[in-house]
Amino acid sequence: MFSIRKYLMIASITAAAVALPATGFADIYKGETAGVGDPVHAMFVAFANQAGKADVEIQVNAGQTLTKSMLKGGKGEIDFFSTVPSLVGLMAGQKRMYKTVDAAPAAAKNLRAILGFKAGAYHPVTLSSSGIETWEDIKGKTVFTGPPAGSASATSEALIKIITGYESGKDYTAVRLSWGEGYAALADGKVDMMVRPAEVGSSNIERFGLSGEFRVLSIPESVVGNEAMQALFGRPGRGMLEFEGDLYKGQLTQGKITALGFTQFVGTHAGVADDVVYAATKSFWENIDEVHATAFFLQAVTPETAFTSINIPLHPGAARYYEEAGITIPEDIRP
Repeated sequence: MFSIRKYLMIASITAAAVALPATGFADIYKGETAGVGDPVHAMFVAFANQAGKADVEIQVNAGQTLTKSMLKGGKGEIDFFSTVPSLVGLMAGQKRMYKTVDAAPAAAKNLRAILGFKAGAYHPVTLSSSGIETWEDIKGKTVFTGPPAGSASATSEALIKIITGYESGKDYTAVRLSWGEGYAALADGKVDMMVRPAEVGSSNIERFGLSGEFRVLSIPESVVGNEAMQALFGRPGRGMLEFEGDLYKGQLTQGKITALGFTQFVGTHAGVADDVVYAATKSFWENIDEVHATAFFLQAVTPETAFTSINIPLHPGAARYYEEAGITIPEDIRP
């Protein structure tokens, strides 16, 4: 067991004109990721910081909705971004949040991957004062499920429906806010439960146990094997994950907690120069020890996990590094 420590992530961005060496890259590249405190943010900032050592300067715009960032990336409006595997098919098929976006299918074809990682798990969190001790207790309650335009809210509501049969707007009230507003709403008692994707061991989750007690609801064993839950586990970027209940101080659920795990990857688009992506990828992996020291969950990022949940082609520049490093690339994601 390990103790959880808060950490501060600072992206160092060079915005002034800098004299770069002749072998450097003069451009500043645009990057977008989720908000501070999110594992996706931690990973993306770690990538940007290491890329900077190879003179690939990425201007990180945090706090973004990843559904929109991926679309902008596919359209070439930004250069690097956090990527959600489950959104690739929705973009390509112009479905759900992309239903009215005519450019979505073409944008999806332009997406390219750099590296994947295991990001964490969906945490269904409720304070001890809420009266919610089981999933069935959600009946008639208010649940924060995620941001309005993101995919997390739909996933959270699907998870609730599979476990309880409850439907949003009928059996409980789903509230969609920004991630920061969702945390505050639970802390202030404005919602009864929050379903939050976070790294296992998240300081943002543990903070609810610093001044009181809370629960992370576990997926019931009786539900784990049913067809609908297995289908949810089997979606791109999803899977089953377990962790000990006493991982968090003040957490009341005993024993192992079974959760919906999620994976993501750092992406770019086909128009970014091969040499740029190669340099950024190489610098990241050659400085992986520094990445591991950034956050506990990033210690699981290794060359063996580099292609986790990637369901689009690798960028040729990234592929060039992996081939030089002797890392076997799965055939289905070769550029």
